[in-house]
Amino acid sequence: MFFNFKKKDPQYTVKMSYDKSKPLTKRNVIEFIRECGIEVKTNTKARGNQGLYQKNRIDLSRSIKDDKAIEVLVHEFAHHIHYKIDKDFIKNGGSLEKLFDTEDIKEIKSELIQVTRLTDKNSRLTVFIDAKEETSKTVKSMQSAIKRDYPNFLRSKRFPEFEKYVKNSDAKYLVKYDAVRLMKGFFFKKEQILTVKNIETDFPDMPKAFQIYIRLCSLLRKQSKLTRRISKLSKYYEKPTELFARFVAGYFVTPETIETVAPIAVKRFLHLLNNGYYKELKDLFDIFQKKY
Repeated sequence: MFFNFKKKDPQYTVKMSYDKSKPLTKRNVIEFIRECGIEVKTNTKARGNQGLYQKNRIDLSRSIKDDKAIEVLVHEFAHHIHYKIDKDFIKNGGSLEKLFDTEDIKEIKSELIQVTRLTDKNSRLTVFIDAKEETSKTVKSMQSAIKRDYPNFLRSKRFPEFEKYVKNSDAKYLVKYDAVRLMKGFFFKKEQILTVKNIETDFPDMPKAFQIYIRLCSLLRKQSKLTRRISKLSKYYEKPTELFARFVAGYFVTPETIETVAPIAVKRFLHLLNNGYYKELKDLFDIFQKKY
């Protein structure tokens, strides 16, 4: 996560006298980052994120556990490296072409998306994608169940048999809403609440296929909502700078796993890393990540 704040561009230098024998700990990684000239704050909420990068500053959420903190710190440090390579990335999210110094990034991008799926399993995007896949399976199952009684049924078309049945029934409201509140009575009003969850109780005489259809309509609304959320979150999760930061942090923490998922990206990354393209990131790997 990064934010754009206008500040004077700092001059970054690494103190090569840093003790390379130090173990990989949250404290030592923070010390290294500070020696790179970056302010590190560990007593903030990071604006609701695990970590936050601004120019010359990294905020680490005070609620994050130490074992996760290292990965978050490396993630935010990768944003810093990206800024040094391409200062415009804060405005446009950057480009994988610049990050990997090549125009051939189709396979690399595909691998980075897989890395995101692997390293961010509990992200809202992953949760929404899994929920949508599960919803799609249920939709198909419901459609098949309705077709057993009404072979010509198509969810994209009108369902005249159902429309005729609910024409004079309060059940028609549940086609558009998951729950409705009705006021019954002329002189003495009585509230009645109908919900999709209680179809069998509220409408015990309704044919099973029609009950399923109402639930199907509810599920289709949920599916559309998930699609909108996935579309919105994908714009963030697939930003080049976020894909790169997750890849760097993932490779730093679990190199063997990332090598399996993203062999092409790893090979290109290591070539550029060892040739100084990623600047202080090489020092971070030299000191703490001996695997590469």
